[in-house]
Amino acid sequence: MRSERVKEAGAAMSLEVKICGLSEPRTLDAALDAGADVVGLVSFPKSPRHVSVEQAATLAARARGRARVALLTVDATDNLIAELVAATMADILQLHGQESPERVRALRLIFGREVWKAVPIGEAADVALAQPYWDVADRVLFDARPPAGASLPGGNGVAFDWRLLADLDPKQSFVLSGGLTPDSVVEAVQTTRARAVDVSSGVERGPGVKDPDLIAAFVTRARSAAVSSSQR
Repeated sequence: MRSERVKEAGAAMSLEVKICGLSEPRTLDAALDAGADVVGLVSFPKSPRHVSVEQAATLAARARGRARVALLTVDATDNLIAELVAATMADILQLHGQESPERVRALRLIFGREVWKAVPIGEAADVALAQPYWDVADRVLFDARPPAGASLPGGNGVAFDWRLLADLDPKQSFVLSGGLTPDSVVEAVQTTRARAVDVSSGVERGPGVKDPDLIAAFVTRARSAAVSSSQR
């Protein structure tokens, strides 16, 4: 069962900002310097943001002590996850595949890490897809449903209608993702009352190529969104 401590922390803390798909020391440093709370490393060969186990280890070591590290995988085997965890000492497993609630529960027990489960959103009925995961994942990550024919489960630069989450209990530990940008994050946070946001393609100047200026702008504007939301 998900820890009550995580629920309480989620209800009380300020906005948490995650920059995902970092693959170079230079842009990882940009995220850390901007004050990102979580940095994400992608292990999925189809993604332009994919890093090897060795690259992930180097980047995680560079981030250690300055931000939490999340490993994004897609229907990965236990062996691959074990190799990645051993190499990076990651804090979070972020699951973007077809992982069942039982699989999420098992991975959380096996690896003793915080687990985030991505749920794709395209229409109102999709919000209910999160229901089986609330009690087995530490957080549910709401991402936009991939466009038809897309090869990636996320990082497609597509947003969903944030109003679909407007009635969600803000005490639920969820992360808002999907096509966020420095220009849209304020509205997104104010609409959903999210306490955590995750960006990848929205801070890139090309597929997999992060832009330090966009990273800094995103973190700054996300922080301002959290302040303005708390004053409403």
